[in-house]
Amino acid sequence: MTRLFWQTLLGATALVGVSVSAHAAEILVPAQPDALARALEKAQDGDVLRLSAGIHQGPVIIDRSLVLKGEPGAELKGNGKGSVITVEAPDVVVDGLVITGSGLSNQTIDSGVKLTKKADRARITGNKFLNNLVGVDVHGPDDAYVADNLIEGRRDLRPNERGNGIYVWNSPRLMVEFNTIKYGRDGVFVNTSPKDTFRNNYFENTRFAVHYMYGNKGVISNNISVDNHIGYALMFSDKLTITNNVSDGDRDHGLMLNYANNAVITGNHVKASPEKCLFMYNANKNKVDGNTFERCEIGVHFTAGSAKNKFSNNAFIGNKTQVKYVGTRHLEWTYEGRGNFWSDHSAFDMNGDGVADTAYRPNDMVDQILWTQPAAKLLTGSPAVQLLSWTQSQFPALLPGGIVDTKPLMHAPELAMPKVGARR
Repeated sequence: MTRLFWQTLLGATALVGVSVSAHAAEILVPAQPDALARALEKAQDGDVLRLSAGIHQGPVIIDRSLVLKGEPGAELKGNGKGSVITVEAPDVVVDGLVITGSGLSNQTIDSGVKLTKKADRARITGNKFLNNLVGVDVHGPDDAYVADNLIEGRRDLRPNERGNGIYVWNSPRLMVEFNTIKYGRDGVFVNTSPKDTFRNNYFENTRFAVHYMYGNKGVISNNISVDNHIGYALMFSDKLTITNNVSDGDRDHGLMLNYANNAVITGNHVKASPEKCLFMYNANKNKVDGNTFERCEIGVHFTAGSAKNKFSNNAFIGNKTQVKYVGTRHLEWTYEGRGNFWSDHSAFDMNGDGVADTAYRPNDMVDQILWTQPAAKLLTGSPAVQLLSWTQSQFPALLPGGIVDTKPLMHAPELAMPKVGARR
């Protein structure tokens, strides 16, 4: 039946209060010059455009609420200028395509797919983004969904010249899940976007796996970051939920909080960073509970006035320096009667309650001197320095301030490790 028949029937039945959905055409688009452009010109809301195997020409603009779906082997290739697909209508689906050939302008955020403010509820699923500057630019729509995609950046560019895997600006309630993102500048870059969720994604060989700025009430959970410079960089954001993520071998920091306040950071596993598992700079009122910080140069570097943070049930295992804190205040890292597990804390538990009988202090005055005066390392083997360290261990009141855990745990809490993989 023709579209005109269905539209006439819909108009007639509306007069008597009966709801009938409009007919959606399904159109097979051959891999021929200008075939996709002609199909988009004729398409109506609700249509499904199926791209046959082969190379289809871009760039294209989608200004109707339709489905663009690739058959196995379908590739949409841009001309090296601008974005390959620009979506300017709500409820658009882009699924199952190889998308390649965007421009290289960071100023215009050239992307494989660009979602404009008109693209509310867009669904970008099951695609392969190859050799684009940015994979997906989510630029202003509400309730968008980006899932099950492979996004690989331009390895022929220097890292700072590359684009982000997913760039997000002012897109409330965005859901990003089950994507694999490699070789971009940042895996995900969020700028001024509240209530977004990033979960079950895998990041490798980027600058920051997740770079979060001004993104209040966001959720970052069950992601895996491997061999990036920083795993999760959380900045200038309030009330984030950071749960059950993995950072494995990230080169600078696993987790970094910079002016991030009132966050809940639980169940994360950070290991084998050559520098810091967790770096906190002017980060306040955060709950850091039930995480593992393992085999880093520094377990936690805590600085710049960070206050009112609650540390408990964390495991500090085999870090060269468990905590680095330069300050004069005494900070208690026990909350509700439970402290943290410290692999280098030799202690007894006479009553068998799982809590050590003696407090743990990760730093002393010698540490403070060495951090502020690195040249003093030449004296660490001297009898005077060794005597100072022993004296402070016997008389804790002489300590100049620092971290103290009065209820250290005898055993490390167990974490359930996330397993990330595409669902397709």
